[in-house]
Amino acid sequence: MQIFYLIPTRPNVGLTSVTLGLIRALQRQGLRVGFAKPVAQQETDIENSLHFARAICAIEAPPPLSIVQADKQLAAGEEPELLEEIISLCLRAADGADVLVAEGLHTDTSHPFTPRLNAEIARCLKAEIVLVSTAKAGEPLEEIRHMTQRMSQVGCHVAGVILNKVPARFDIEVARQELDDITLWGVVPYDPALLAPRTLDVARHLNARVLVEGELASRRVLETVITARSAAEMMHRLIPGALIMGAGDRDDIMLATALAASKGVQLAGLILTHGSEIDPRIRKLASHAFQSGLPILSVVHDTFLTATHIDRMPKAVPTDDTERMSTVLEAVAERLWPDVLTANVRMPASTQMSPPAFRYRLIQKARTANKRIVLPEGDEPRTVRAAVICTEKNIARCVLLGKEKAIKAVAAAQGVELPSGLEIIDPDSVRERYVEQMVTLRKSKGLPPEQAREQLQDTVVLGTMMLAADDVDGLVSGAVHTTANTVRPALQLIKTEPGSSIVSSVFFMLMPDQVLVYGDCAINPDPNATELAEIALQSAASARAFGIEPRVAMLSYSTGSSGSGADVEKVRAATALAKSKDPDLLIDGPMQYDAASVLEVGQQKAPGSPVAGQATVFVFPDLNTGNTTYKAVQRSAHVVSVGPMLQGLRKPVNDLSRGALVDDIVFTIALTAIQAYSRKS
Repeated sequence: MQIFYLIPTRPNVGLTSVTLGLIRALQRQGLRVGFAKPVAQQETDIENSLHFARAICAIEAPPPLSIVQADKQLAAGEEPELLEEIISLCLRAADGADVLVAEGLHTDTSHPFTPRLNAEIARCLKAEIVLVSTAKAGEPLEEIRHMTQRMSQVGCHVAGVILNKVPARFDIEVARQELDDITLWGVVPYDPALLAPRTLDVARHLNARVLVEGELASRRVLETVITARSAAEMMHRLIPGALIMGAGDRDDIMLATALAASKGVQLAGLILTHGSEIDPRIRKLASHAFQSGLPILSVVHDTFLTATHIDRMPKAVPTDDTERMSTVLEAVAERLWPDVLTANVRMPASTQMSPPAFRYRLIQKARTANKRIVLPEGDEPRTVRAAVICTEKNIARCVLLGKEKAIKAVAAAQGVELPSGLEIIDPDSVRERYVEQMVTLRKSKGLPPEQAREQLQDTVVLGTMMLAADDVDGLVSGAVHTTANTVRPALQLIKTEPGSSIVSSVFFMLMPDQVLVYGDCAINPDPNATELAEIALQSAASARAFGIEPRVAMLSYSTGSSGSGADVEKVRAATALAKSKDPDLLIDGPMQYDAASVLEVGQQKAPGSPVAGQATVFVFPDLNTGNTTYKAVQRSAHVVSVGPMLQGLRKPVNDLSRGALVDDIVFTIALTAIQAYSRKS
């Protein structure tokens, strides 16, 4: 068991964020990570670190001791007893893990014993210490060297240091030289966007009255704008993320804010000071703006005092803002260097494909693939944001189909800057070049050029033709189009790959401790035995392509020979067909879901089966069963599903759920890039 104990060098270094980010980075390496917060310094019912470790990292950690209890025991001379409790707590947290990450105590003037207690805990655990600090450009990192020396004097070893909230011009190489033999594990730049509270948090902090709720819980405050000048002089400040603040009698400001909101600018909100209300005449005139999602609050204080209160808001992430903390820890994990982690961690002989490891490897493989992916829904807001992320992180070379002016307007309304590497293609400028080829591809159906031009008005058809012509490597659509709208052109123009008679789909289900593959949950309503066998083989190949060892369970309401009926016989025949085509594949069926997924049940219902209780690929007998099951698992168990990923096409085309989040689109683009790479390699 390897233990890392994180200690801050000073207050406000972002200890919790870095601790959780390190957990995520280790999980990305396929490690089972335990977490412990030995002593809680918050006097709240919910300890932030513990809450987010459970909610985001899927780690069940034991509750910490309170700082008050620790203080009492130390004052009573019960340090050995206190340390015994702490060590016991940490070892419980480490049960079944490859690595334990423990979050230490920060410096607290009201509890001066914290530095010594940190050292004693680390020494008793025989833990490797990881220091967490910040750095200012041009300053020597004296405090890190000083703390390293202090820890060495009490028998503790500092394995490395993580620098957080680092300025943009920070020189990493100079820092390495100054730190000498202290290893840098990563450098996390300062990013104001990660500190942005929700408008809801501001409302809670100010005890504000909500006049118009709008998107109170989702909009974020990037800056506060005090409206001391005229509306004309303030127009340039009405930008996404701006929280506009002023007296309710400033009709010009209210109308300017309403106009910006009605044009799609994602303002954080409007605060009316001095207990102001919305004038009924203004409310009537600007009713459209008030329905656009713009939150409007009222506070009793004047503008200056309100601004002062906002400036003093706690920086800690509220426990109900899982979205922000997820973004923070992923940003930290992204800046921790995998080669250094690998060098400092005793890797297990075999690693399980955990969800963080799957996502990390997915992104890394996509970067290596470096494929050009067309997005026909080019002016759809979520798609634009996903394309920006993919471009900035080099996940894929994205092509947005749409009018440049419209796409830029969508980006501006969301406060998103389009990177130079993001390609925008006007459909009108390229449509004609694909007419002849489309006529050729649809020759058997007698498609005339006029109809081809008409069909190419549809950007999904146009994008599919770009793929057919090898001008792009893959296509992702479905944020606003139906599955049929996405799949039909692919079947007509791309067609199935050699050896495949059908197109099917899989979802990658990111369970708390592993990734499972579900197929087919999106395409084929009632496959026959031959088609079901092909779905099984396609799904096994997809699992293998993404690093998941396929153990295929052919699902039914019966296990083995315990039941009969046409539906059971179809599954039995499909299993036999799949085995005959791939004798080395671990596949079994018919099998009930519990027999496939729970080892104890599998051993009882299907003794000797190489799949029972340990299946990684679940093949459903029909679409009704598959779609219902994946959605039930996704929603009831709060499981992230990546997909659907289409299988059996000559070139990769993937369909999105119309409720897809930005991250869903990013991962689907990555999947598509990897599929394209696999076909070309």
